[in-house]
Amino acid sequence: MARASRSVTSSGKWKYCNPAYYLKRPKRLAVLFIVFVCASFIVWDRQTLVREHEVEVEELRKEITDMQNRLEVLSNAHGGKVGEVALRRKTTKSSKEVVDDPVDMERREKVKEAMLHAWGSYEKYAWGQDELQPQSKSGVNSFGGLGATLIDSLDTLYIMGLDQQFQKARDWVANTLDFNKDYEASVFETTIRVVGGLLSAYDLSGDKVFLDKAKDIADRLLPAWDTSTGIPYNIINLSHGRAHNPSWTGGDSILADSGTEQLEFIALSQRTGDPKYQQKVENVITQLNKTFPDDGLLPIYINPHSGRAGYSPVTFGAMGDSFYEYLLKVWIQGNKTSAVKLYREMWEKSMKGLLSLVRRSTPSSFTYLCEKNGGYLTDKMDELACFAPGMVALGSFGYGAEDSQKFLSLAEELAWTCYNFYQSTPTKLAGENYFFHDGQDMSVGTSWNILRPETVESLFYLWRLTGNKTYQEWGWNIFQAFEKNSRVESGYVGLKDVNSGVKDNMMQSFFLAETLKYLYLLFSPPTVIPLDQWVFNTEAHPLRIVQRNEGGSVGNSNEKQKPSFRIGGRKEGRSG
Repeated sequence: MARASRSVTSSGKWKYCNPAYYLKRPKRLAVLFIVFVCASFIVWDRQTLVREHEVEVEELRKEITDMQNRLEVLSNAHGGKVGEVALRRKTTKSSKEVVDDPVDMERREKVKEAMLHAWGSYEKYAWGQDELQPQSKSGVNSFGGLGATLIDSLDTLYIMGLDQQFQKARDWVANTLDFNKDYEASVFETTIRVVGGLLSAYDLSGDKVFLDKAKDIADRLLPAWDTSTGIPYNIINLSHGRAHNPSWTGGDSILADSGTEQLEFIALSQRTGDPKYQQKVENVITQLNKTFPDDGLLPIYINPHSGRAGYSPVTFGAMGDSFYEYLLKVWIQGNKTSAVKLYREMWEKSMKGLLSLVRRSTPSSFTYLCEKNGGYLTDKMDELACFAPGMVALGSFGYGAEDSQKFLSLAEELAWTCYNFYQSTPTKLAGENYFFHDGQDMSVGTSWNILRPETVESLFYLWRLTGNKTYQEWGWNIFQAFEKNSRVESGYVGLKDVNSGVKDNMMQSFFLAETLKYLYLLFSPPTVIPLDQWVFNTEAHPLRIVQRNEGGSVGNSNEKQKPSFRIGGRKEGRSG
């Protein structure tokens, strides 16, 4: 310090570093102080300008990103590169960025990885076949060799942004898929999986190859509606066009099988401009409405010649379920206009009937839906009926305030029961159906689990409609149970018994089409496939809502409305 002081006081410019110099010259001190303050303001102002410039740059970057997203959407509409619908195209009506929760992002990626594992296994061991048998690493044509898993997975691949996988599947559809098969196909299953899957892929990507294929298979199904009433037979030979009903129904048609083609065939008429598809399926509803009961509940067997219901069970489970679902969803698909008013009226009657089937268990007061046969109620509920909480929640917003809250509360109660179907077993996976006994709550009836989606579907709707993140937590718990019990080296399998955890040897196509898609959307922003612009068919294939005039007639929406995005039975008692 002594040497430094000496050097400062010696001579030259260093004298200005000595405090004593300024004590002797107060005026000069004041001037220098003012200069110092001014300089400080200049520096501060420059820093402020820099920060403002950085903000402007960031805003410009966001605008550029927004423009890129819009360009990508336009590119896809004209057959361009596929992209991740939800997360790369976050454009909303206000063009604001969607806030994405980090936990949701992490969980979404886990679900996406599960889809990659399932799809990669199918691609490796069962490419082009209907379904994968993971344990034996082989494929099986359980739907006549229509590539059910591949077509069922198209929209899931697209929504998740799995571009290469989607493109490879698209090329198979374009170059290999052939519907000219001497095969007795289920009209219902072929409609919801194949027609629905192809139309959804078209709506998402804008690639006309999917629309052409959808028209091809729909034309092969149409002769099934050639009955005296227009209520369709449920089985048809894809090559010869001969249609009939299963022998075990006594010649009757199945309610869900005959009332679950409306969304797909109306959409096909809208996109092709050909009204024949819509006319066939809407006539079914007209016929059923002629004898529609006040409680809106129909038995599961319908005579295709008289249009009257046979003596058979009433259920929101297998063989009844998706009929009620489509009454609501066609109303949504039709923009809730007078052209589809009948569907809403019939659905509201069915909800009155549904209320008559509601019971609560003891001692835990789980809310469930009974089945009805004649005048008798059975305290049994299928896991398939766990689509109902989502349906009821979705439809609740069409009521006035009081009824809306009543039905939304019922939906939440039913969802809690369905979640406990999972939580009540050692594997935390639900059985196929449950029985309820006084003082004992619920017990598993049929104890297999075949990777069904119904409960997570309802959790998806309830989360979207209420914003309650509890439903995300429940969905995450179910996903973890699938990961723990159903994931194997070569895909995912069901369980023969949810109590013991013994595995089966089948990866159902709806696991990729529905279960994983609904789980992915459960952890995606609500602007991903928004419910005011898309309606899901019963196989979870989103179909774009297009304008429908009050008269109900259709026009060709193919050119009028290119695909665009604003992102920011159930199945019968067998396997679907």
